[in-house]
Amino acid sequence: MAEHLPPDTERSAGNNRGGKSGKVADFRYKRPPQQDPRSGGRDGRPKDSPREQRRQSSPATGGGPRPRPDLADIGALRAQGEAYAALDLGTNNCRLLIARPSGRDFTVIDAFSRVVKLGEGLATSGRLSEAAMDRTLAALAICADKLQRRNVRLARSVATEACRRAENGPAFIERVRRETGIALDIISAEEEARLAVLGCHILLESGDGPAVIFDIGGGSTELVLVEAGREGGARVPCILDWQSVPWGVVSLTDTVGRGEDSEAARIARFAAMRQMVADSFAPFANRVAAAAQHPDIRLLGTSGTVTTLASLYLELPSYDRKAVDGLIVPAPAMRDISARLSVMTPFERATLPCIGQDRADLVVAGCAILEAILDLWPARRLGVADRGIREGILRSLMAAEQHSERSLKALARQRGGQGAGPTRR
Repeated sequence: MAEHLPPDTERSAGNNRGGKSGKVADFRYKRPPQQDPRSGGRDGRPKDSPREQRRQSSPATGGGPRPRPDLADIGALRAQGEAYAALDLGTNNCRLLIARPSGRDFTVIDAFSRVVKLGEGLATSGRLSEAAMDRTLAALAICADKLQRRNVRLARSVATEACRRAENGPAFIERVRRETGIALDIISAEEEARLAVLGCHILLESGDGPAVIFDIGGGSTELVLVEAGREGGARVPCILDWQSVPWGVVSLTDTVGRGEDSEAARIARFAAMRQMVADSFAPFANRVAAAAQHPDIRLLGTSGTVTTLASLYLELPSYDRKAVDGLIVPAPAMRDISARLSVMTPFERATLPCIGQDRADLVVAGCAILEAILDLWPARRLGVADRGIREGILRSLMAAEQHSERSLKALARQRGGQGAGPTRR
């Protein structure tokens, strides 16, 4: 699988604590300190329960990387049906996906998603709150149990903008490792953009013009310009330019505030959100202005915002991933839905199908970000993806394993050839 890293390492704003991380697979999982089963812990506390000891030694959570397998080992692992896992801890959601390889793709065998609001209040305080961390740890404990039960061979767990920006982000990552055994990697915005493209590019509409793939998160939004061309399928498009801005549905809502007492206040609030996002997008907009003039530009979005608006476009009574993932929606229709949501009261938004209470106070910020994207990249249609970073991680892990298998086969052939001497008559 070809790999193309975004060439632009600058962000428009925000504190990017994630280091440069361009690895295909990340083997960061380390075994937590093992206690003597005959005694209490080193600090005098009671020893862990057998279940806790098993969880801590699990390779999917805290167990160290297994030795590099030989060719026979890889075949045996596939026969056993061992799984791969991807965990994405964002500013608003905690999501887990567990899958097994299936030909060139994979089959999902378990999934988990919960709104944890880890970044709630971060924009004003600069720190993760105790309540937010407790909510997140409860969700991660469920993930840790799933990773153990599903016979996960290899997993990668990543944290994004909330942990990049928070003063106590690294301390929280250590607390997660200590209490759940999950070793989270705070990835850079660059890596986040790459994984999003890797996870959803297959849904990019065919065409001859360039395309922008975007991911509206809780704490940041990534915009990626990919090459022109009609090619689709499994080939990963080359990334030409990218930008990440520190405005997601949570960070933008917290910064602008929640004043919605009147329709005039809601209109002014939405306009302020759009302007803040547009200002941050300006450097990227200027760089891609020439490409945006192509008559056949394409646009693909992956986020709760676009899937929610797509559900409203289809008038679904409840969310249906099969109906939404891969849908192509006229851009003017998405603008109309966005405009209607921006003037509704929070109660009116909460009563709409597919929004509910969890998204009612955040969807307006997502609409403002989407409007700013449509302004700078005026595509006629918008592709919708209910997939992204987690799928990108899974594809990276599986590609790395397949590469190892090919390398071992080549080595075996080479050794076989070297072992055979010349034939005499």
